[in-house]
Amino acid sequence: LCCCEYVDRRGERNHLAACCCDCEDLDEGCERWLTCRSLPPGALERIADTVADRLRVPWFAGAVKVNVSLVPPLVLLPVFLHVAALHFLLGLVILMSLPVVVLWYYYLTHRRKERTLFFLSLGLFSLGYMYYVFLQEVVPRGHVGYSQVVALTSGLMVMLVALSRAKKDPGYLPIPANNKKSSHQGLPNKNVRGSSNGLHGITMSGAASGRAVNGEAKGYSRMSAEEPEGVKKDWCAKCQLVRPARAGHCRLCGRCVKRLDHHCVWINSCVGEQNHQAFILALSFFMLTSVYGITLTLHTICRGRTPLVALFYCPGAYSDYSSALSFTCVWYCAIVTAGMGYILLIQLLNISYNVTEREARLALRDNTGRRLLGGLVIDTGQYNRGFLCNWGHFLSLGSSPPQRSAEDIV
Repeated sequence: LCCCEYVDRRGERNHLAACCCDCEDLDEGCERWLTCRSLPPGALERIADTVADRLRVPWFAGAVKVNVSLVPPLVLLPVFLHVAALHFLLGLVILMSLPVVVLWYYYLTHRRKERTLFFLSLGLFSLGYMYYVFLQEVVPRGHVGYSQVVALTSGLMVMLVALSRAKKDPGYLPIPANNKKSSHQGLPNKNVRGSSNGLHGITMSGAASGRAVNGEAKGYSRMSAEEPEGVKKDWCAKCQLVRPARAGHCRLCGRCVKRLDHHCVWINSCVGEQNHQAFILALSFFMLTSVYGITLTLHTICRGRTPLVALFYCPGAYSDYSSALSFTCVWYCAIVTAGMGYILLIQLLNISYNVTEREARLALRDNTGRRLLGGLVIDTGQYNRGFLCNWGHFLSLGSSPPQRSAEDIV
């Protein structure tokens, strides 16, 4: 293949120059729209699939497909922030609308059980663009010292390192050997099917559940097999394996994860036993870096006022476009920081009671937990061993001895 050729979703050789050719679904859709007729079922999905397949950039061994969900944050975020800096009322409307749009898109993808890079792209590009505005608009004013820029940059780099570690393996349980072939034949997000890998003598204690709660797969059964300590293990009907206690099946990743907490859309991956510490570290450094950057910016554009007062009352913020853009970015950072701060607070409370987000949601569904601290945390009481022991258990995640195999259990 040359740099502008590719193999399309139908397995045919195609060229970037022909991106607008042979699109029968789009032609039919335009014709029906012009004649005021309704579209046939599935027409929009087929058009979207065609556009996503043809959205490519030239590359050495053939045109590379571009993920459509990466594009909106790169284009819309700078446009919205620059428009918001034109007037106070425009800024108010846009900054109030952005969280609503993000929540709507999250609800849409969560309902369809789809993985998307939109939130990861939005988060990373927001960090880069806020840092660019800080260096371009705030630092040249002369009120931010070299050491403060170094401290902010160091915090940002440490946060990115922790984020890259959180993106790695969250603790996926190995797929049985006789299921690997069938898993490679399906789509990445499809559930794995296969035989029971010779697990004889295992008694199922209930019918498969039909619900899916916070990444919990539909259709798993409780097993009567127990460890010597009396902790029950689960049989996952999707992955066809015995999973250890506190493990769960993610319906978005299609894999079982050890000590599954939740599937985080901001890192487009699960949070489990192997990456939970890195996830908390990334959130913590994000909070520290963001609050520090907001403080430095407000001290620069709103001289003589404390950051909290300047955030709500800064008369000279819209005196020039540079100050208005900086002030708008400060408010955007404050909204994002407030949301991430709430997530971090819930995570810290859950760790203090040794409960995962998945376990809390299952306890709410089954009415087996008790609400504490105004409902911020759900204590299941199953693994709570006290504040210090709970945090000691969390800090030792990933260093515990490996679980026994299913053959040893049987």
